[in-house]
Amino acid sequence: MSTGTITPRPGTRRLTTAQALVAFLARQYTERDGNRRRLIGATWGIFGHGNVAGVGQALLESGSDMPYYQGRSEQAMVHAAVGYARQCARLSAHAVTTSIGPGATNLVTGAALATVNRLPVLLLPGDVFATRPADPVLQQLEIPYAGDVSVNDTLRPVSRYFDRITRPEALVPAALAAMRVLTDPAETGAVTLALPQDVQAEAFDWPEEFFAERVWQVRRPQPDPEALAESVRAIASAGRPLIIAGGGVRHSEAEEALKGLADATGIPVASTQAGKGTLRHDHPADVGGIGHTGTATADDLARSADLVIGVGTRYSDFTTASATLFTRPGVRFVNLNITGFDAHKLAALPLVADARAGLEALTTALRGHRVGYGYTAEYSDGKARWERRVDAAYAASDEDVRPTQTQVLGVLDGLVTEDDIVVNAAGSLPGDLHKLWRCRSHDQYHVEYGYSCMGYEIPAAIGVAMAVPGRPVWALVGDGTYLMNPTEIVTAVQENIPIKLVILQNHGYASIGGLSESVGSERFGTAYRYRQPSDSGVRGTGDYTGGPLPVDLGANAASLGMRVMPARTVRDLREAMAAARAADRPTCVYVETETADTVSGPPPAQAWWDVPVAETATRPSAVKARQEYDRQVAARRRHL
Repeated sequence: MSTGTITPRPGTRRLTTAQALVAFLARQYTERDGNRRRLIGATWGIFGHGNVAGVGQALLESGSDMPYYQGRSEQAMVHAAVGYARQCARLSAHAVTTSIGPGATNLVTGAALATVNRLPVLLLPGDVFATRPADPVLQQLEIPYAGDVSVNDTLRPVSRYFDRITRPEALVPAALAAMRVLTDPAETGAVTLALPQDVQAEAFDWPEEFFAERVWQVRRPQPDPEALAESVRAIASAGRPLIIAGGGVRHSEAEEALKGLADATGIPVASTQAGKGTLRHDHPADVGGIGHTGTATADDLARSADLVIGVGTRYSDFTTASATLFTRPGVRFVNLNITGFDAHKLAALPLVADARAGLEALTTALRGHRVGYGYTAEYSDGKARWERRVDAAYAASDEDVRPTQTQVLGVLDGLVTEDDIVVNAAGSLPGDLHKLWRCRSHDQYHVEYGYSCMGYEIPAAIGVAMAVPGRPVWALVGDGTYLMNPTEIVTAVQENIPIKLVILQNHGYASIGGLSESVGSERFGTAYRYRQPSDSGVRGTGDYTGGPLPVDLGANAASLGMRVMPARTVRDLREAMAAARAADRPTCVYVETETADTVSGPPPAQAWWDVPVAETATRPSAVKARQEYDRQVAARRRHL
């Protein structure tokens, strides 16, 4: 490596800021339970004038020390990194580098998703010149009252840590702080180091100690003895306790500990979207998803529970049915969570600890305690009734007709093993999956519903497949989501990552269409159809009630390099999915779905969700919807 005419001081290494950062990242590790992993497994990047000569050159210089992946969309690169981090239980992450300007601001949605879901990703956006040799420069945002603000400041509210490296030596404390946050289970999320393009290329004499291997221990904090004892007393005195398993169970790799508590006590376990699969679907205590998208079994138990034990959940409005689900007078909460902020929600008894450590401590302290036989029989019967509803939703009496969306899930359900992973995020599929999907392994269910971000599925599936090569990874995508962000298909093709993409064409935003109808908005603007001309003849005043648009998303996926198999019937679908699962290259199954009927459609929502309805309106649909809204909102309560 050339160092120019300057000889570095003894005990230092002369590198550019970008070279130093890449070398530092390549030597960071995590360790939990004696298992060591590389913290930053790879860097994604799209290069422009804000990073091509800095981080781009440094990645080239690093060779095999830092693997690099070429992305097509800055937002999608973050989604791929998040998928990877979740599959790695947050013990390994990816970095993402972009140019300044639009490249950097395109990171904001992905950063928000990572932070909302408490998943680590390192963002390295280029920034404008720190030395201001010309002012303004290309893509610089000029703020008359603040000379130190750039577009990267949009990343501040969606980052768990943010710093702008305006001098090379400032990288040392900032890089260490960034690693601390990325590896902290209670603090992790998007971490942003904004890198002015001139500082990236500036050389500095870095202390050799900066590049030493560094291991970040991911601890398992134990519960406070007094808090544990109080929680045990509450559980032991409860007649109808219910466990809610959230994403924290997965992040802590506490699935076996949860199973141990359920086996020992017989307490039923319901799951959030992030926690689904922490118990296998066939475990006697698993009662399925909870909340607005949950099962009747879980929601009925929630309404009658006298004690709710939240494990690693942040109690989103879908989980609590917008604060209308836990209705029993005097219901109490025990919250086991590594984050004190979440542990104190709903006026709970807070048990601040690692999920695995807390569950193991509860199991030991509750030895000999078990819920009553009548309670066990009740939820077992409810579980069996719900399974019959799942069977009905999946059933296809005629193999030669176009499938419904739930029948698509039924075909996939009959095909997968515990090796398969299903990725989804938005539309009507998360609700159907949460109610119906039968998880065969703790990591089979990968539904991002903290941010429910359209366009997540394809890049996230790539990230998951990178974390567990050789396992079948399915990206389930509606047409609305597909149109948001299909570009990383090219990355899957380029890297020959054999994701299995299932595109469900239903000609519009099916989920929001149904919601629109329920709140009196009559599916306005939710269908992908031609505009029906208005009587006035003025463009833009008609409704989108004409014929479906002649869109062939399968042809689009094929044009991006995927092998595409159209499936026009249930029989075609079965054959196409089997072929896709066996494929060793990126493969797409393209199916146009039929509108669900009363036999094979999904069960309706088993609990409410608060979407405010117009308080005054002239259209009858909105007036009726408001009456229902007023009825439902009256059941809301604050747990104090």
